[in-house]
Amino acid sequence: MGLRIGVDIGGSFADFAVLNDETGELKTLKVFSRPDSPGAEVLRGMEGLAERYGVDPHEVDYFTHGTTVGVNAVVQRKGLKLGLITTRHFEDVLDIARLKGPDMYNLMSKRPAPLVPRERVFGIVGRLTADGTVETPVDEASVLDALDKLKRAGCEGVVVSLLHSYRNPVHEHEVKAILERAMPGLFVSCSSDVWPIIREYERTSTAVIGGYVQPKVSHYLSSLQHALRETGIAADMKVTKSNGGVMSAETGKTNCVQMILSGTASGVIGAAYVAQLCGLRHCMSLDIGGTTADVALIIDGEPQYATGEYIGDFQIHIPSVSVSSIGDGGGSIAWVDDFGVLKVGPESAGSNPGPVCYGRGGTRATITDAFAVMGVIGNASLGYNSVKVDHDAACRAIDALAQRLGSDIYKTAEAIVNVSVSGMYAGVSRIVSRFGIDPRAFSLLPFGGAGPMLACYFARALGMEQVVVPTTPGVLSALGGLIADTKNDFVKTTYYDLDAAALDALRDDAHSLETAARAWMAAETAAPGHAGNDRAARITVSADMRYKGQSFEIDTPLELAWLQNRDIGALSEAFHREHARLYGHSDLKAKIQVVALRLVIASVTPKPALRPIEASEQPPVPDATVKVWMDGAFRDAALFHRAKLLAGQQLAGPAVIAQDDCTTCVLPGFSGRIDAYGNLILTYVGAN
Repeated sequence: MGLRIGVDIGGSFADFAVLNDETGELKTLKVFSRPDSPGAEVLRGMEGLAERYGVDPHEVDYFTHGTTVGVNAVVQRKGLKLGLITTRHFEDVLDIARLKGPDMYNLMSKRPAPLVPRERVFGIVGRLTADGTVETPVDEASVLDALDKLKRAGCEGVVVSLLHSYRNPVHEHEVKAILERAMPGLFVSCSSDVWPIIREYERTSTAVIGGYVQPKVSHYLSSLQHALRETGIAADMKVTKSNGGVMSAETGKTNCVQMILSGTASGVIGAAYVAQLCGLRHCMSLDIGGTTADVALIIDGEPQYATGEYIGDFQIHIPSVSVSSIGDGGGSIAWVDDFGVLKVGPESAGSNPGPVCYGRGGTRATITDAFAVMGVIGNASLGYNSVKVDHDAACRAIDALAQRLGSDIYKTAEAIVNVSVSGMYAGVSRIVSRFGIDPRAFSLLPFGGAGPMLACYFARALGMEQVVVPTTPGVLSALGGLIADTKNDFVKTTYYDLDAAALDALRDDAHSLETAARAWMAAETAAPGHAGNDRAARITVSADMRYKGQSFEIDTPLELAWLQNRDIGALSEAFHREHARLYGHSDLKAKIQVVALRLVIASVTPKPALRPIEASEQPPVPDATVKVWMDGAFRDAALFHRAKLLAGQQLAGPAVIAQDDCTTCVLPGFSGRIDAYGNLILTYVGAN
C-alpha cells in the first residue's frame, strides 16, 4: 500500500493530509508548529497519524511540504540582516524603486522602508553595457572596501545586483568569488542566478527578498529532512513552489525564492481542485492562517498566474500563482495606538505563545481571542484536541483593550473582527482591479484555520452571495501540496525586434530553454513515486511582448512550434490578438518587440477521486444551542458538528459549525446546504 503525504507548516499549525493510493481514502491532522525547533512538528505529526489512523511511515512513498516560513519572515521583517552591492552610483535602487506611493489617493502615504536600508548598500567599480559587453572591469579593491563596510555594518549576508547582469552575469560572479575568497562562509547571492530579468529594480528587489529568507529557509529544510529520516520516511522530500508546482528540497535550499509563496500557492491549488469538483466557474479563494489572509482568483477551475505578487509590502517578480496578501491571520495581535485607535496586526502571536485562549503563555489579544469572547469557538474540540479554549483568559485580554477604548469586551471583540475585515476589504482592491473583475460575480472559497470563521463577514462586505466551505478547510493547503504537479519556470531576456533577422535567435533561445527544462524535469522525476518524466511532461511557452515604444509588456501565449518553424505571422498575430483582448484595440502596422521568452514545464501528479457522502432529506439536528455575539447583540446559534452533516441537508444562520481542523461562523442572513461531496454551500439571502 502506497501513502502520499502532504504537509503545510504555517505560523500556528502544521497541517497533514494523507492519501491512500489504493483506496483513495484521505486522512487529516493538525499539530502546533515549532518555529523554535524546525522539524519537531513533523515528528509530532507522524506520531499523531500513527496513533489516530495507524499510519506507518515506512509505507510513505511520496512526501510534499509547503511552508509559510519565507513569507512570514518578510511580512514580519524577521529575515537575515543583509547588505547589497550594486554598480557604483546606483546605490539608491531600492529607495527610488518606481517612485510610486503605496496609495495614489493619499498624499501622506509613504513607501515602505526597504529590507536593506540605504546605509547597508555599497557600490563597486565595474560596468557592463546594455548588450552585456564589459565596459569597465571589476575593481577588486572597491569590492574589498565594500566588504569591509559590510562587516562594520554587521551584515550576515550580501546580495550582488549589478547593471545588465541579466545579459551577462560575469561581473556578479566575479564579485561573488572575491567576497567568498576574502570571507569564506559569507552568504552571497547574485541577482542573475536568482531570476535574470530585465529592469534593475525588479531584479534587485526579487533577489533581496530571496536573500532575506534563504539561509533561514535552507536551515529549515535541512532540519525537516533530518526529522523525516528520524520518522522512518525514506521518500525524498518535495517542496511546493510559488508557481503551484513542486520541486526537490535540495533545489529549494539554493533557490528558495521560488518557494517564497510555497504554502500560499499550494492552498490555491487545493482550492482549485475543490472549485473544479463543485463546478465553480468564478471563484475567489480566501486563505486565512495564523499570520496572513491571502486571496487568489480561480477561473474555470484554473488558478490565475502572474508576476509581481506582493509579499507583505514588496513585490516579487517571479512567476507565481496570483495571490495577494490582503490582511491579517487568526493569530494577528490587536492593539491600540497612541491616538486611541484600534489596530490589528501585522505582528502575529504565531504558534508559541499563540492566542491567549490557547493557554500557551500568550498575553496579547488576537483575532482568535475575539472569536472566543464572542462565543464562536470554545464550544467543541479544536485542532484535533490539541487546543483547549480558555474563554476567561481571552476575556481578560480583550478587556485590557476595551478599557483603553472605553468600550465593553463584546463590542471590542467584534470591533477587532471588523477592523481585520475592513483591512482585507481594502487590500482586495489590488487583485480586483488587476484582473478587472466584479467580486459580486464570484463565489468565495475560504480555507485555512481561520478562513471559515471570517468568510461570511468578508463575503458580506464585498457583496458576494455564495460561500463554499470545503470538507477539510483547515488542511486544504496540505492537500494542495499533495496533488500539485512537478513544475518549473524558465526565462530568457531577449529584447529582439520581431522581424526576420531575429527568428533564428528566438528559435535558438527556445531550444536552449526547452533543453534546460527537460534536464530539470528528468532530474526531478527520477525518484520513485512520480508519474511523469521529461518526455511526457507538458511544455507551454509565452513571451513578454509589446509594440515598440511601449513601456511595458504583455505575457502572450505562444506555441513552441511557431518558434521552431520561425513562423513570424503566427507570433505577430498572437500578440495583436492578446493586445486587443486586454485593451480593446491592436495596431497591425506597428513594430513588435519580444522582451523575454518564458517556458513552463509540468509533469502531472495523480489526483484523488473523492467519493460522494451519505445523503439525507431530514433536516440536521443541532448538537446544542450556544450564545454568540453577532452583529452587535447576543444571539442563539445552532451548533453543528461537521462530520454529522449529510448531503442534501440545509441550515440557516446564525450557526456555528465545529470540526477538528477549524470552525465555521454562519452569520444571520446566510442559509446553507451540504452538497454531494460534503462541501458546505452558504448563500447570503439578506439581513434578518
